[in-house]
Amino acid sequence: MSDCNHNCSNCSQKDCGSRITKIDTAKGTIIKNTIGIVSAKGGVGKSLVTSLCAIKKNKEGYKVGILDADITGPSIPKAFNTKGPLYAENNLITPLESKKGIKIVSASSLLDDNSEPILWRGPLIANMVKQFYSEVNYGDLDYLFIDMPPGTGDVSLTVFQSINIDGIIIVTTPQDLVSEIVSKAIEMANKMNVKVLGIIENMSYLECPDCKKHIDVFGKSHVDMLSKKYNLPILGRIPINPSITELVDSGNIEDIKDTYINY
Repeated sequence: MSDCNHNCSNCSQKDCGSRITKIDTAKGTIIKNTIGIVSAKGGVGKSLVTSLCAIKKNKEGYKVGILDADITGPSIPKAFNTKGPLYAENNLITPLESKKGIKIVSASSLLDDNSEPILWRGPLIANMVKQFYSEVNYGDLDYLFIDMPPGTGDVSLTVFQSINIDGIIIVTTPQDLVSEIVSKAIEMANKMNVKVLGIIENMSYLECPDCKKHIDVFGKSHVDMLSKKYNLPILGRIPINPSITELVDSGNIEDIKDTYINY
């Protein structure tokens, strides 16, 4: 339909061929909170924010999982150094676990060589995301964080329509262009009745190691403007910090001392 807003829950067209119903988690899995980490632009740090949110909740004593929905560009296993293939038991996928017990499912764990590209079209990718939600034995989780790919296309629509998502966190960076694109993700969530929990700004500033002054490498931040415009809380400002990059590259992101996350 030309006037379709893709919000099946509020649609009166019961015979619509595009109607999508919510899918259930696997038998034996209970997820209390499912949170998507979203931005309409790539390269803003969604995977880092997903990792930090999961680590924060894990440190607080919650049972946490990560669904890496960035099927063609997965990076979560690298940050957590989760190695080894995914395997199935009783027709359900068993997630890998980080050294501190975070359960992780990612397409990179299906590959023999992580440098091998996944050359799939949108429908296949969307179906894989649904499988990673409905056919994985996560057990009992307090939080499942979904690391979303960039954009407002197939995967975002699939997650918003098919998964019982409790809310999303928007990731942005200081550049004005990114702020404009981030607005698209917020507007998409509003149109589809998905709650936006708040905004996290990545690459927010660089701290001088000597005087501790904050340097705005990418110019003046626009996160306060976005927060005010959409009446959303700022849940964190993550600095440019080489030590964070080192922890990610070495697979030791869980050793980070400050997550910079207020969620």
